[in-house]
Amino acid sequence: MGKKDKKSKSAEQKARTAAKQEKKAIQKENKGRSKGSADSDPEDVDLDDIRAEYERKQAQFLEVAESTCQPPSARSSATLIGSPSNSKELMLFGGEYYNGALATFFNDLFIYLIEKDEWRKVTSPNSPLPRSGHAWTRSIANDIYLFGGEFSSPKQGTFYHYNDFWKLNPSTREWTRIESKKGPPARSGHRMTYFKHYIVLFGGFQDTSQQTKYLQDLWIYDCHTFTWFNPVLPPATQKPDPRSSFSLHPHEAGAALYGGYSRVKATAAAGKQTKGGNQGTRSVLKPLVHQDTWFLRITLPASDTPPGTPPGVRWERRKKPVNSPTPARAGATQAYHKGRGIAFGGVHDVEESEEGIDSEFFHDLLAWNIERNRFFQLALRRPRAAARRHVDDRYQRKGRGKLDEEDLLRNLAALEAKSSLESAETMMDQDDAPSDENPRKVAKPTLFTMPHPRFNAQLAVQDDTLYIYGGTYEHRDREYTFDELWAIDLGRLDGVQEIYKRGLEDWGGSEDEDSTSASDAEDESVDEGMDEDTPMGVPLPKPETQIQPDTKTSSLPVPPDEVEPETFEPVAADSRPHPRPFESLRDFFARTSTSWQDIVMNELRKVDQSSGQSVKELRKHAFDRAETMWWDCREEITALEDEQEEAGIGEVVSIADRNQDSGGAGRRR
Repeated sequence: MGKKDKKSKSAEQKARTAAKQEKKAIQKENKGRSKGSADSDPEDVDLDDIRAEYERKQAQFLEVAESTCQPPSARSSATLIGSPSNSKELMLFGGEYYNGALATFFNDLFIYLIEKDEWRKVTSPNSPLPRSGHAWTRSIANDIYLFGGEFSSPKQGTFYHYNDFWKLNPSTREWTRIESKKGPPARSGHRMTYFKHYIVLFGGFQDTSQQTKYLQDLWIYDCHTFTWFNPVLPPATQKPDPRSSFSLHPHEAGAALYGGYSRVKATAAAGKQTKGGNQGTRSVLKPLVHQDTWFLRITLPASDTPPGTPPGVRWERRKKPVNSPTPARAGATQAYHKGRGIAFGGVHDVEESEEGIDSEFFHDLLAWNIERNRFFQLALRRPRAAARRHVDDRYQRKGRGKLDEEDLLRNLAALEAKSSLESAETMMDQDDAPSDENPRKVAKPTLFTMPHPRFNAQLAVQDDTLYIYGGTYEHRDREYTFDELWAIDLGRLDGVQEIYKRGLEDWGGSEDEDSTSASDAEDESVDEGMDEDTPMGVPLPKPETQIQPDTKTSSLPVPPDEVEPETFEPVAADSRPHPRPFESLRDFFARTSTSWQDIVMNELRKVDQSSGQSVKELRKHAFDRAETMWWDCREEITALEDEQEEAGIGEVVSIADRNQDSGGAGRRR
């Protein structure tokens, strides 16, 4: 595990390196005596002056402008989201990059045009100042809301937490700062989501360089009345423990929360014996990875209540999810998609000693089904070979006749134009040439292995495709910030598409302790075994062999109230239509459209609203229900498809459907 001399990177990364900070501080002090004060960290840097300089530079932009650019530079703790107003765009904002010596913060807004494979950089006279560790979410009105984050001096001697609140119009790219008299206090590492016309914010941490305070306060913003609410729950009411870096997803009845990270008080041996021969103890803060699940139920105010009435809220603790990731891991970020949280990566600290913490990094892809509270493993699948179909001789003759007709038309076009056959073919193919409005998509390399293990990657889902940006990997004293973007089709899972990938930059941190320790030979052997798949920059070490959790003692305790047996609750029989193996969403809805429309009609009759719905609206609601069911069963159907492919079965068709398409008794004979 690498060592870092950082004070505001993030709470979970600082906690995991605390065991080696004292040793490193002594070495830095000795080094400072020999080099003088030239490299000393200016602890008295005025962050207000630094931020004022950023504001002055930003004011030079007179209007919102957008220009083509290269992909963003490497950064961590940024935010990535699919544009709510355009299904062909991704948005990336902020972040920081630490090279071992200096930290650089960003406030760039980048737009990735998916179909054009093109990056755009947005400059604006009014945008949030540079930051990392912030959070943002979309709203039901297709706006994007951002809150908080952190900023520090270049050498991270001093730092600052934001408490500002912003709204971004994804269509015009215009930022608007929302001023409010009473709002959440400054923080980082929190999470936000949306429910109806509300924005929900929970948790995070505040770091004062002396201590890190984790938060468990809940805030709700009303987008109609532009008001923050801080619901006060009764003292005996259960609620999630303080935490940061958790997952918070929208739900039709509120929001769902899973996991997180914090530090809790614990006792440890002091290392010295008392006069009586007993070893003393001391109070320490131990890192803790949460694995509990909570549901935030939000009740809308009654229609006869006055405007500005806050909604009712209640935390409900759920059982531990079935098939939870093992071992418990921090930094396994999630992105919301069709009632599921798609998780990737993470890190697990398995042993703590005088030399530091040994860690295991992951690159698993998981789906957390929120309604069923169950995790599923998502595995990549190679594309299936197209099934061979018997073609009748009559259709073959028709095909040959059609080709002959096309040849005749091509020859006539050549004669009329008094040109050669080749020029006529060029004229006929002009319609297929890409235009500026509809550019031809460039083929990207596709891999059938997951990207390198990492934690704290930025995830977003757009048009049923998962995008994985950046992330961090650590080895000894080095921290690797990935400079790449990957895409995975969540419906097909047919490989990982490389959008772009750049080499890792050189590490600028101090490694003097490696030169004076007895582990030089071991370091050289590690360097020789590094992976050379990066085109430039420093080589990336190969991921270590996964450590079995049974043979190591984890340094991350699990609260007793979170250790629950994995029980299966009885599920009532579901009479709704279910998808079949190898059946696309379109085919599923075409087969079950009538059934879903009947279900919607019955539900509307119960609330006396069936008469006000048009046929188009009913069909839209029916498709939404069918799409939810198709994605809800996706993991089980995928497993069935894999089993049937191993058995040599390529497609499953019901006898009823086959008889409908058979064409009668003559066709059967």
